[in-house]
Amino acid sequence: MIDNIFGNLLEPGDRLIRAQEKLDGVKHNFGRFPLDPIPNQPIFLLLTTGGCHPYNSARCIFTTDGSDPAAPPARSIELEPVGTQWDELNWGYVRTWRASLPAQPAGTLLRYHLAARRADTGEWAFADNQAGSAGEATDFALWIDDDPVPDWSRQAIVYQVFIDRFYPGDGKPWNKTSGLGDIFGGTLRGVIDKLEYIQSLGFNTLWLSPFFKTSSHHGYNASDYYNVEPRFGTNEDLKELLEKAHARGLRVLLDFVANHWSKDHPTFQEARRDIHSPYHDWYTWKSWPDEYDRYFNVAELPKLNLRPGPARQYLLDVARHWLRQGFDGYRLDFAYGPSHDFWVDFRRACREVKPDCWIFGEVVHTPELQLSYAGIMDGTLDFHLARAMRETFALERMPLAEFEAFLAAHEAFFPPDYSRPSFLDNHDMSRFLYMARDNKDKLKLAALILYTLSGPPIVYNGTESGVSQERPMQQGKRYVFEEARLPVKWGADADAGLQDYFRRLAGLRRAHPALWQGSRRLVHLDGSEGTYAYLRRDEKDQVLIAVNLSPKAHTLTLEIGLSGRIKDGLSGSIVQSKDGKTFLEIPAYGGAFVSR
Repeated sequence: MIDNIFGNLLEPGDRLIRAQEKLDGVKHNFGRFPLDPIPNQPIFLLLTTGGCHPYNSARCIFTTDGSDPAAPPARSIELEPVGTQWDELNWGYVRTWRASLPAQPAGTLLRYHLAARRADTGEWAFADNQAGSAGEATDFALWIDDDPVPDWSRQAIVYQVFIDRFYPGDGKPWNKTSGLGDIFGGTLRGVIDKLEYIQSLGFNTLWLSPFFKTSSHHGYNASDYYNVEPRFGTNEDLKELLEKAHARGLRVLLDFVANHWSKDHPTFQEARRDIHSPYHDWYTWKSWPDEYDRYFNVAELPKLNLRPGPARQYLLDVARHWLRQGFDGYRLDFAYGPSHDFWVDFRRACREVKPDCWIFGEVVHTPELQLSYAGIMDGTLDFHLARAMRETFALERMPLAEFEAFLAAHEAFFPPDYSRPSFLDNHDMSRFLYMARDNKDKLKLAALILYTLSGPPIVYNGTESGVSQERPMQQGKRYVFEEARLPVKWGADADAGLQDYFRRLAGLRRAHPALWQGSRRLVHLDGSEGTYAYLRRDEKDQVLIAVNLSPKAHTLTLEIGLSGRIKDGLSGSIVQSKDGKTFLEIPAYGGAFVSR
């Protein structure tokens, strides 16, 4: 079964090309230390030069007042060569250069370019796009602050609502449809009517799919960023939803698309009609009016020109507006489309309005690129953990030993203050339950792991009630996202037992802060028997999580220091513990959550 989360990054040939490009020419690749500098801390920037051209000097051009480093009063410092290494892929040497920038006070907006000079021609090449002039160079930026991830986000348990497929509203049926791309009829009123349900499952945070004016069921091609699509409801419905969610203690996140929008957006329509329109430069034209930069070359989705200018300012104003209306943060769609420089301005704008807003990005890429957003966003969605969970628990293609090897390295790679919201599936990938061939025990095992790791868990609407899909997403050369967007099951169609399981997991996570703030230690791993267990602990608490990914029951004998009356939080049964040993009985494809 194909589970193509990472596209061509999973193909060895494509990875080889990317690895070769990474060190060819003049590259910064967001190399810096520290990743998220705090006030009054020195900053080091790294540059590499490789390939067939000789470079004899390198330079950092920067400003500390937020102005353009391509214009005065930008300052310049020379980089020093600090090392040389052999690049086996490109079969040549790569030199590393370092810039040492002075420590900066809080609130400094550092913008910079990096460039190296060719020894043969004297020409400068700018990182990372190899531009020949500062006006075309890749812009880099850092905001110097002491601004950690919001505390509330660490305790978040998130429910993802895909509005059109969630719920039409009390007393209102789903639309009659002929295909999965049709409008099914979910509404904001439907979300309001189900707030009690969402809260009853233990969720404390709501992530809404885009609700702006759109021609699609999904809303990721908006044509108006200030008004609700009439099929979904009204701006007054949205205001009511925010008020009622907050009254229940629910935070609300907005799915924000900055990279592109619909060709029906009025600014794009005017820019195509008139080459002298003030909106012309909101877009990048290859040949006006029909050839322009597009999202994945889809003509319906023109990309925005987000270099400093009016299009950027428009989106920053939109972001401020919806935070003022009551949203608590943003999930940023296709976040590695816009530049890091843009997201620095975005985060600053958001924090000015709501200092504790939570901002995380959809970056379906390498962990190295994800980590480059440290200090630029609060974090990124954990696609690598999602893939490992699906490969291990749904498809059983990743052995438990390999899963643990991945997990231990993954947790060590990302710092604890980098937010990694975690999930099993979403609207753009096959349902976990479908990948597991509708084995709900496997879904429960994966959910147990999801809820007991440090990243805030996200559940895609319907996963908790047994929604699967009918066909694979991969259909010949086509990738049909709509297959994973069947409507949520309600009433007798929903799996009440599965819903109760997710409810119990949320209750256990709330009751044990060690799950999101403590350490993790492996205490048992037997790949041949399919059993696996780890401890989560902090100064006050200790929890044992165990799984049995095999078709037969197992009894584990663990020396983990638990004593006294301990019980399994999932089954409610008392767990025997004697002479420092804990005896844990786990059914086939079952799990355990053991605490005092």
